[in-house]
Amino acid sequence: MCQLLGMNCNTPTDIVFSFTGFATRSREHADGFGIAFFEDRGVRLFVDHLAASQSPVAELIKRYPIQSRNVIAHIRKATQGRVALENCHPFVRELWGWYWVFAHNGNLKDFEPKLHASFKPVGDTDSERAFCWLMQELAKSHASLPAVSELNATLSELVPQIAQHGTFNFVLSQGDALWAHCSTKLHYLVRQHPFGLARLQDEDMALNFAELAKPGDRVAVIATEPLTVDEPWVAFQPGQLISFVGGTPAS
Repeated sequence: MCQLLGMNCNTPTDIVFSFTGFATRSREHADGFGIAFFEDRGVRLFVDHLAASQSPVAELIKRYPIQSRNVIAHIRKATQGRVALENCHPFVRELWGWYWVFAHNGNLKDFEPKLHASFKPVGDTDSERAFCWLMQELAKSHASLPAVSELNATLSELVPQIAQHGTFNFVLSQGDALWAHCSTKLHYLVRQHPFGLARLQDEDMALNFAELAKPGDRVAVIATEPLTVDEPWVAFQPGQLISFVGGTPAS
């Protein structure tokens, strides 16, 4: 299946270190990649139908330290939908005057929901259909952007309706909070003071965050598999939905 990467921080941070290790895994997940960075209310979205290990777009990301408080990335191993640019995650939609970004790992069988005109998929993946349905149902449930606690409650009701169709690991953000749901496999790490040395699992690369971060900085990294070998990654439980705000797991 695909692999997911998310980052939620209390101060704008670059994801070059984590993305470098993540992109290496595209040798086995070679059907496209994408990454989205929130900057205030705006989003920078980069996608390519080439593998991240071969894409010049991915090389740009590794060399361009974009600062963001919320980032979502995805490397694709296609299960539904052809290898094409429109099927590359993350997907972006507008709701309540905010951009929402979504990426999915898994396979949803017989998931063909009724979708109205406001939210329709461009490609032919189960992932984009699931995202459109989530946006549609959130729009039905709230007239404007609610508090994170209210969104937690609504998503906790909606997500199982999709997850019953198969594997539904995902990350979702509107630029303020980030939600991550685990069906089968997902991990997170909170990087905070006292910072130390981190070594990538898939690349011969290490970084001493004590030399880069300030004492008050806090970063949550979410990944399908742990990206580093010497940090305290936490495994999600199957069926668990966690919201992250300011680099902290909030639910």
